[in-house]
This record gives sequence, C-alpha cells and structure tokens, in this order.
Amino acid sequence: MNDETPTVPRLGEIGLTNFAPYLMNRIMGRYNASLREEMAEQGLSTPKMRALAVLSVVEGPLIRELAVYTVVDPSTLSRSLDQLQADGLVRREADSADSRAVRVFITEAGRSTFEALWPHMAKAQARMFRGIPEAERQAFTATLQKMLTNIRKHEI
Repeated sequence: MNDETPTVPRLGEIGLTNFAPYLMNRIMGRYNASLREEMAEQGLSTPKMRALAVLSVVEGPLIRELAVYTVVDPSTLSRSLDQLQADGLVRREADSADSRAVRVFITEAGRSTFEALWPHMAKAQARMFRGIPEAERQAFTATLQKMLTNIRKHEI
C-alpha cells in the first residue's frame, strides 16, 4: 500500500493560460473594463450595475440575497444601494414576513437606466463569444453552471 499523496502540479508547470481561475478573472476584468465608460455615463459603478441587472430579473430580493446574486461585499452593496436609492433607481421595503429584513426593488427610472446599459452588456458578451460555435457556447455555460454548484455556499 502506497501512502504517498499524489503530486499536484505547480502553477509554473500548469501555466497561467491553463489555470481556469486566472482566465476567469482576466475575462471578467476585461468585460467590466469594456463597460466602464457606458456605466460612468449612467452614473453607475460595477456594484451598482450588478444590482440593477439582478433587480431587472429578480423581483424584490432580500438584501442578503442580492449580495449573493451580485457577488458584491455586503458593505459595498449597502453603500451602492444608498446611492441608487438617492438617485431614485431602487427602493427598499421592509419584508412583509420579517420587518427586520429588507427587500430591494428596481424603480421605473432604474429599469430605464439598466435598459440603456443592456445593449452594451450584450455586445460585450457577444464579443467574448465571437467565433465560438453555439454548441460550444452552450457546453461552456453548462460547465460554468456546474462549477458554480460545486463551489457555492448559498442555494441561489
């Protein structure tokens, strides 16, 4: 019986271009950078854009759920929501089942702001998938969904 632990290749042996987390960070960094100008024109930061994006498809999540969906630190999200609310883009309401919990809703102004940004987001995504056949794209998305299930801490 061999008690040796299998040797895990070092990053230098694998190389950055074969290390998935590195590639994902590079891709998302480039995606966010490509939207910065359009977001700035709308008065949005990446956390604000993510909040509006989620709120455009998820009706009234609790703040803690919104933090999970947006992948934004709760304190950063709280500051972003303060600003979005001050700008009239979101509204907060006490949860009907638990008055200590707060739900967030997108306003019509918020929806309009997000809809002005959406074509730029869709274009940036299309650019990432340029030259990739639909079947590969679907397989990639399915793989990402499985990866998220493997690592997530929340059911969302």
